[in-house]
Amino acid sequence: MFRAMRRKNQQLSLAECEEILRRGTSGVLALAGDGGYPYAVPISYAGGAEKLYFHCARQGHKLDAIRRCAKASFCVIGADDVVPEKYTTRYRSVIAFGTVRILESDAERRAAAEALVEKYAPEEPQASREAEIARYWDTLCALEMTVEHLTGKEGLELTLAREAAGGRE
Repeated sequence: MFRAMRRKNQQLSLAECEEILRRGTSGVLALAGDGGYPYAVPISYAGGAEKLYFHCARQGHKLDAIRRCAKASFCVIGADDVVPEKYTTRYRSVIAFGTVRILESDAERRAAAEALVEKYAPEEPQASREAEIARYWDTLCALEMTVEHLTGKEGLELTLAREAAGGRE
């Protein structure tokens, strides 16, 4: 169902994909939008190779699109260093494909909110994180993406450097 990567020597391992997801702070969620147009929206996230969590308002384009079609992709760029003299970039990126659902139960919403505050404010005291969740609880909508396929790729410049060094950087 999912295409094999054409340039397999540039494909990242699952561990490298997970590391990009762990370190990333935002990505682009792509959905089937209004009128058949793609709808791609930058969004914060938490999670990893199996499940990704997002938060959003309780209404809007994103939720309408998910209700119409749960299939989605989510892209995170792990590196994007421009090399002007070579007319290229040294990049690493990950794309997750899967389905998104709106979390309905309080327990699921709570778990998603906790994952998000843990990712973005790990040093904050637990009481502060709890207070922040409580502050937005009544308006919090949480989404869960079940990852069906995860792939990562690095630019040729990084691949060649890695191969010259005899392995991964």
